[in-house]
Amino acid sequence: MAQTLALPLGRATREAYGDALLVLGTVNPDVVVIDADLAKSTFSWTFGKQFPDRFFNIGIQEANMVGVASGLASSGKIPFISSFAAFVLCKGFDQLRMGAAYPRLNVKVAGSHGGISIGEDGVSQQSVEDVALACALPGFVVCVPADEHAMRAAVHAAAAHDGPVYLRLGRPKAPIVHEPAVPFAFGKAIQLRDGDALTIVANGLLVSEALLAAEELSAHGIEARVLDMHTVKPLDREAIARAARETEALVVAEEHLHHGGLGSAVAQAASLAAPVPIEYVDLGDQYAESGKPGDLMKKYGMTAAAIVAAAQRVIARR
Repeated sequence: MAQTLALPLGRATREAYGDALLVLGTVNPDVVVIDADLAKSTFSWTFGKQFPDRFFNIGIQEANMVGVASGLASSGKIPFISSFAAFVLCKGFDQLRMGAAYPRLNVKVAGSHGGISIGEDGVSQQSVEDVALACALPGFVVCVPADEHAMRAAVHAAAAHDGPVYLRLGRPKAPIVHEPAVPFAFGKAIQLRDGDALTIVANGLLVSEALLAAEELSAHGIEARVLDMHTVKPLDREAIARAARETEALVVAEEHLHHGGLGSAVAQAASLAAPVPIEYVDLGDQYAESGKPGDLMKKYGMTAAAIVAAAQRVIARR
């Protein structure tokens, strides 16, 4: 594939999360941070080093971590809890359901090492259900930022939002797709490229792949709109409806299982506003093997090449 678009490699979104926590700790004394013995991996340690009186490492007990955060939130604090996405969502789901979602408490959940791009750690730590689980919790905002700039903005938005929030963080360094002062708001997609042949809707690492795919398609006379749909819930239904009406074909790309993530949300929104052909680039209905991140993304079809192929299929169906 001939790709001419050059996207600089930035920091991992988990690192940007740590940066933003540090700033929040300086400006807001109500922010507290809790980790389940993975502070070095989630980068919450940066907050703990600077504000030890507001940082709590409670050990490998994710469910209890959610309960502690709920108590702090009910006392007026703004708790950010951090762990691997596979652990905090799967092990802490009942507590998230009853302790945070049901009372609509101000708990912020950071799930690090999301998707299969975590790599060699394997299926036990590759979180591919986390977005579906978080979206199933009433009242939760669910956000998957694409790069370090969007992640920093998302952390500050989460602190300002009154209610529970789930942020998915990534392990590998992420290509830069936004300017440092990215115009960010929960529930508002960011259009990175215009086009009239189809729209590619993506989040997380797949946003950069969508831009590369759009560049390749453009070389063949196919102009694709690219939307960074960082917020899966609440979804920007207006942007989806407009894209469906104006481009008449959608491709949804995400690092997640086929069911319950961004693809499901986009399909539901499009079906209500302007039903059009949709193709999907995702993990499907399977777990991944252990391997190098790039090799896994290629093997399981979450690449620019896969997005180009999906675009060609959806245009043929239009």
